[in-house]
Amino acid sequence: MTLDPSGAATRSDLGVGPLLRAWREQRRVSQLELALRADSSARHISFVETGRSRPSEEMVLRLAEHLEVPVRERNALLLAAGYAPRFPETPMDDPALDAVREGIERLIQGYEPYPALVFDASYHVVAANRGIMMLLDGIPESLLRPPLNTMRLTLHPQGLAPRIRNLREWRGHLLEQMRRQIALRRSEQLRELYEEVAAYPVPGPEGADDGPAEPVPYFALPMRIEHEGRTLSFVSSTSTFNTPMDVTVAELAIETFLPADPATVKYLHTLLP
Repeated sequence: MTLDPSGAATRSDLGVGPLLRAWREQRRVSQLELALRADSSARHISFVETGRSRPSEEMVLRLAEHLEVPVRERNALLLAAGYAPRFPETPMDDPALDAVREGIERLIQGYEPYPALVFDASYHVVAANRGIMMLLDGIPESLLRPPLNTMRLTLHPQGLAPRIRNLREWRGHLLEQMRRQIALRRSEQLRELYEEVAAYPVPGPEGADDGPAEPVPYFALPMRIEHEGRTLSFVSSTSTFNTPMDVTVAELAIETFLPADPATVKYLHTLLP
């Protein structure tokens, strides 16, 4: 049987040893390699995985760190080992996260006129600036009802998809990104979202790539999107918080869209001065 390191049944039915082994195997790390990383021994790692030794709370966290286990799942490992969860999951509207909310708002507003947004582990939009809202002009109200979902907005045939000139390439990039996240988090909600958006029909010739007006030496795959008769080009970059101590904060991602050609820069500064 293949263990799902973050499955709900697995968390409640199995001890910490099988869970750690499942994460180690998923990361393709040997017991010896993990032991060297965690300043332990292969024998101790083996004893932990087989249940012959109960790891300390510190050891659980150390192994989870070296296996790059998501913060949410580190709590599950601690519970399986008989310890209390270490990382809270604070709602975004909680006063304790005022500094986080204010910081990301300042960040994405300071990025204007270029588009920027913040989304959570399910790709629900937490915050967006005027550059993003500009791109959403004309999107049906049904897709703009909260919670906004960046994957639905981008790939839905009534969303941005018909406007993206290189849709097949960009769609492939987004679906591969989601597959990587599913492998990392093993989230059923994320898998359901993937199955939904992957099943959306791809618009016909009107969504096909017409090529840039002039050759541009792109350094990364751009999103080429039409806005009011102009084709804008963006390269996206995603960042997260370093060493997060809260599940909610750990799962936030900030995506910024860098103009990929001078024409896009000029147009955005004219449109959103």
